Amino acid sequence: MSRSWSWRPRQRYVPPRPRSLWRRLGDYALAVIVLGLLILLAARLDRIETRKTEGAAVVNDGDTITLGTERIRMRGIDAPEYSQICRKDGIDYACGKLARQSLVRLISGKPVSCTGWQRDRYGRLLGDCKAGGKDLNRAQVEAGWAVAYGDFETDEAAARSGKAGIWAGTFDEPHDWRESHDHEVVERKHGSLASIGDALREIFRFW
Repeated sequence: MSRSWSWRPRQRYVPPRPRSLWRRLGDYALAVIVLGLLILLAARLDRIETRKTEGAAVVNDGDTITLGTERIRMRGIDAPEYSQICRKDGIDYACGKLARQSLVRLISGKPVSCTGWQRDRYGRLLGDCKAGGKDLNRAQVEAGWAVAYGDFETDEAAARSGKAGIWAGTFDEPHDWRESHDHEVVERKHGSLASIGDALREIFRFW
């Protein structure tokens, strides 16, 4: 019988030092915080579900309508404000009122349906709206009574080259016009970065 010998000294087992009371409390607190965040996330996921509303529309201006009790800002476009003035052939005209009239004509009394999941800072649903199968957001840009505001850039280019609507003259961008009129609402562009920010705000909003 042969035996194998090892010349390495045996390592003495040293039990780990028990964690201090403060370390254990810190671990418990971290676990509670993580659990709370998960609960909050689950409770807020319903805020980013797609909402759909439909019915007879009240047209407020060229890019805002009301369906029942839901006020909707049409996503991806920006129309002249109702009181905004533009200029054509050296003459001022009420382009904001004409933008509203354009949307009224597009709807033509048909039921309107809007879908969306974001809300702007004023609580309005940012919606993609249709009436009689027509995409109202796109149609307003195509008609030249709204500018692209995060979407529909190709349609805006076509309206500009065709001098449709406000492109037949000169005008202030609706966003710039609002900034120069303190009583008007100032809004952000409805682009992809804004969408990410809105999603995070909706998830982690506590009220």
